[in-house]
Order: sequence, then C-alpha cells, then structure tokens
Amino acid sequence: MKKVINTPKAPAAIGPYSQAILSGNTLYISGQVPIDPATGKIPEGIEAQTEQVMQNIKAILDEAGYTFKDVVKSTCLLASMEYFKPMNEVYSKYYTTECPARAAFAVQALPLGALVEIETIAVK
Repeated sequence: MKKVINTPKAPAAIGPYSQAILSGNTLYISGQVPIDPATGKIPEGIEAQTEQVMQNIKAILDEAGYTFKDVVKSTCLLASMEYFKPMNEVYSKYYTTECPARAAFAVQALPLGALVEIETIAVK
C-alpha cells in the first residue's frame, strides 16, 4: 500500500514529488527546505532555517500520525560544513533520546538558495 501524505502546514512540493509517502508502516518524508508555508519565504540564517525545516517535518509527521520519536533516519544536506554545528544545535532540540541514525553532507547548492535540507524516514 502506498499513500501520499500532504499538508498545507508544510510547503508544497517545488517539483514532481510528494511531501511524503506512507508505505506500510514506513513514512518517507522528502527533503524539506526551510520555506515557511504561511509566507512562502525562507528565513535568514542557519538556525532559523533549521528550525523551519524541523517545523515542516513536524507538520508532515503530524499529518501522517507520527512523531519525532518514530523517526529512524535523517539525512541532512548543508550548503557548507560550517553550518554543521549550528544546525546540530537546533536539530538536537527535536531528538533528545533514542536519536535516529543520521548522515550529514555538504553539497554544492540547495534549492532556492537554502542553507539546509533534511529528509526523514519514520517507522511505527
């Protein structure tokens, strides 16, 4: 079974993909960039951008009936590794115990000039 998960509380997809796909008991959340769904704008600075990304992920988790405790894997993409520490400080507010597996990479560029993008997998 495959179900598309979509919520207006997270930014609409900016390409041919879904916000998330629920397959069985596994939720695959597409990489979230820091677009504020209310304004369509990206906040300034890595901390504010990471906070927005995490709020977008939360909105999708909520829509699907999942929580951050269900997250088993995150992949963090950064415009530069200089953003790793401040991104990690914000990220760590959402995962305090039984943290998910994670990878973090610096990439050449992210959509819309974002500094951070995070994709997420959750399982119930």
